[in-house]
Amino acid sequence: MVRTLLVRGLLLGLLAGLIAGGFAFAFGEPSVDSAIALEEAAQPPAAEAAGHNHGEEAVVSRPGQKAGLFLATGLYGLAVGGVFALVFAGLRGRVGPRSEGGLALAAAATAFVAIILLPFLKYPANPPAVGDPETINSRTLLYVIMIGVGLASTAIAVASGRRTQGGPWARWLVTVVTFLVPVIAAWALLPAVNEVPANFPATLLWEFRLASLGTQLVFWTAFGVLFGWACDRAARRPAAVPVAVPTPS
Repeated sequence: MVRTLLVRGLLLGLLAGLIAGGFAFAFGEPSVDSAIALEEAAQPPAAEAAGHNHGEEAVVSRPGQKAGLFLATGLYGLAVGGVFALVFAGLRGRVGPRSEGGLALAAAATAFVAIILLPFLKYPANPPAVGDPETINSRTLLYVIMIGVGLASTAIAVASGRRTQGGPWARWLVTVVTFLVPVIAAWALLPAVNEVPANFPATLLWEFRLASLGTQLVFWTAFGVLFGWACDRAARRPAAVPVAVPTPS
């Protein structure tokens, strides 16, 4: 059964990744192009001569980058789909909704909040023209830490809610509180990162961040729906009944 779930997660993750890639191509790439144009317009001629550009003379041209977008989102979907399927196999019958479709949707929504939304709210994505190259390692580390906080908070909240004695309201209250406490503490304690230039267009920054978050939302929504539909469809399929073969007397 785990093998079946793994194959299902890989295939549907790839499909959801391509769907998210289409969204990113339609709504994210225009703002990336605008941000790159601003970056190149602000570069001194010496920087352009040194090859620091995103045009046809770049190591990977913009047409190549746009084509590679679907490869990247497809590989992302494969990896996430495989991991999700393994986690889903461990969750079945233990936590969450009893129906497999409902569990898939709940797990996908929880993953989106813990892995994507929480880190995004603290450290939102920036277009190519924003950010100091010298701080990329520290910014990446902070983002990974926020992902770890989101996953740990989710695990603590689920475990606390299951062990709480009382009615549904008590369990939900404990779950929400134990989830928010470490998240709020991380938001307060981790350093802020604000490297957006004062003259950078606010509308362009907002459009890029919305497209970035929207791409992830499209992926997790598509994957949760597809995976849940496939699980429900497999559960409704009648089990094969063994046929007795008469033996000669």
